[in-house]
Amino acid sequence: MKTWTVAEAKAKFSEVIDRAAAGTPQVISRNGRTTAVVVSAEEWERKTRRVGNLAEFFAASPLRDSGLIVERAADSAREIDL
Repeated sequence: MKTWTVAEAKAKFSEVIDRAAAGTPQVISRNGRTTAVVVSAEEWERKTRRVGNLAEFFAASPLRDSGLIVERAADSAREIDL
């Protein structure tokens, strides 16, 4: 993984993109601190892809058959001004 300063990344933006597209994340730093990481579109999609839905998540929970009982508070409903 190569680290670029902001100035270097601006000057060689095409190279930053090409390296990221080839599968090597590119780190961009400002004032010595990592500020951003450029990754390929495929990598981004892979990392941000949602796996399953909320119902599947709860169905796969290890607490599903644990006998855990969750009770709601007996508070009354709040009033809403219409």
